[in-house]
Amino acid sequence: GTWVTGSAHIITAVIGSGVLSLAWAIGQLGWIAGPAVLVAFSLVTLFTSSLLADAYRHPDPVTGPARNYTYMDAVRAQLGGRKVHLCGLAQCINLVGVNVGYTVTAAISMAAVESSWSCFHDGFREEDKCDVSSTRYMIIYGCVQLVLCQVPNFQKLSWISILAAVMSATYSVIGLGLSVAKVAGKEGGGTKAATTTVGLHVSEGHELWRVFRAIGDIAFAYSYSTVLIEIQDTLRSSPPENRTMKRASFVGITVTTLFYLLCGCVGYAAFGKAAPGNLLSGTGFRQPLWLVNIANICVAVHLVGAYQVFCQPIFSFVESRCRQRWPESKFVTMEHPVTVGGGTTTATVCHVNWFRLVWRSAYVVVTTALAMTFPFFNDFLSLVGAASFWPLTVYFPVAMYISRAKIPKFSFTWAWLQCLSWACLVVSLVAAAGSVEGLIQSMKKYHPFKS
Repeated sequence: GTWVTGSAHIITAVIGSGVLSLAWAIGQLGWIAGPAVLVAFSLVTLFTSSLLADAYRHPDPVTGPARNYTYMDAVRAQLGGRKVHLCGLAQCINLVGVNVGYTVTAAISMAAVESSWSCFHDGFREEDKCDVSSTRYMIIYGCVQLVLCQVPNFQKLSWISILAAVMSATYSVIGLGLSVAKVAGKEGGGTKAATTTVGLHVSEGHELWRVFRAIGDIAFAYSYSTVLIEIQDTLRSSPPENRTMKRASFVGITVTTLFYLLCGCVGYAAFGKAAPGNLLSGTGFRQPLWLVNIANICVAVHLVGAYQVFCQPIFSFVESRCRQRWPESKFVTMEHPVTVGGGTTTATVCHVNWFRLVWRSAYVVVTTALAMTFPFFNDFLSLVGAASFWPLTVYFPVAMYISRAKIPKFSFTWAWLQCLSWACLVVSLVAAAGSVEGLIQSMKKYHPFKS
């Protein structure tokens, strides 16, 4: 691979369902703070990505003979000890959280399609009530994942990743285009330079929690550090991988940030302070109906593939560890061939492993159950972003750089790097606090069997 392919991988990994919440996030922060926070997150991510790129080879980032093929390998080689387990825990929380968030988002989009056809197709009246439960769509989505998760080799699902990337670009462009059309038609809502207006229904405390959740949403939109090492492993060794990866990160994050600014700012201009949490569903766009439905279908299809991208590393880790722990267990290690198809030329042999069947099915059931318990798009994305941004995007890259470069303690470089890390920790904590408060408030209003 080259810097071009690396940039493409980064753009594909970064731009996802998080883009749908950026208009709401900008709406909570206002014209000044909103774009400023977006740019700040992009700069921090770009800087720490360059530090992480130097961790691919060990001990020297250019000539080191040992390669680290995963994020945990890099932490193990340069930090070791308990930090390896903390890195694994942070990655696990991030991956599971993303899978739960994707289940929620896909179900909301599918419910939005049903709602639009049943309530808006023959003319919409404001007094009409068009509540459609997303619970059954979460179950449908989980059933699809139950089947896909049984494919033992992720390389056989590469076509899903390509399809997911196309769907992601499609619904993002549709959302941006509809926002531009709404602004051009002078239908935009009122906007502010500062934060949300405090009024009869929005107290100062509630506004502050919204600001914190908005920061978490933006953090979620930049969470790609988990797969950076894996992307770097696809690059050719000449020129050095770290140099190519830094260039790819600059291009990828720059393009992503410009796109985020467009989607967030234009979406805010289109809806004003009434910007929806999910740009393509709920109180978002309703016309043209067919185009909005296409966008929501693209969201659902994209997240079918995205779920697999984020769950397969967990499957691989758990199954390899179990094979090492119980090498004599037939339940864990034995593959049972199953012939699919009647003809001798068209028959396909599939291999079934009982442990893989039980464990992967249980994982899908648990993530679906969590999604049904917390079916709140903005709050959950914000919580996942807050929980993963500091440890994976900031702390470990900075700690590995300090260790690798042997920077003296309490030196100027050590001090400002630690200040950056602590500042990002504070940001993650306040975003997490806002997300938890939002989940609590949403749970108080939520009726799981409402249809």
